[in-house]
Amino acid sequence: MRFPSLAFAFVLSISAAAAQDMAPRTGWAVIPTDKPHEVLLADLKTAVAANKMGVVTQAGPTSTARNRGIEIPENRVVGVFNNDFAVKVLATSTAAMIEAPIRFYVTENQDQTATLSYKTPSHVFAPYFQEGGDALKDLAGQLDDVFARIAAQATD
Repeated sequence: MRFPSLAFAFVLSISAAAAQDMAPRTGWAVIPTDKPHEVLLADLKTAVAANKMGVVTQAGPTSTARNRGIEIPENRVVGVFNNDFAVKVLATSTAAMIEAPIRFYVTENQDQTATLSYKTPSHVFAPYFQEGGDALKDLAGQLDDVFARIAAQATD
């Protein structure tokens, strides 16, 4: 019965080793930095507050994985939104609110720097544009601007 345990451990080690730096993809902003993960994460939170948005959620598997003996790069998903935008989005499409908060993703790169990534709000809300109409498109555009400012301030 040792073989299944060894095979499982081998698969886990390959999975952790196979982690790659974030790459550009459609609908995403991907911004590599020279900052370490914890600095970029702190700068992101500062930029969120400076732009009158709130950190609504945070999640990341790194510390729990480490407690289980699995080493993976640092990463944190940070959900960002505010009540003003929530009320306005709801006025256009009840279904679109499933996408809030919109998330930033702070990932540690192989060289110990970090990358800030996020799906643009226009990309996130696009499936609801037919229902939400021009009002939702306008709100998504406003959020695109806010998220771009947050990202620029956090990565500066």
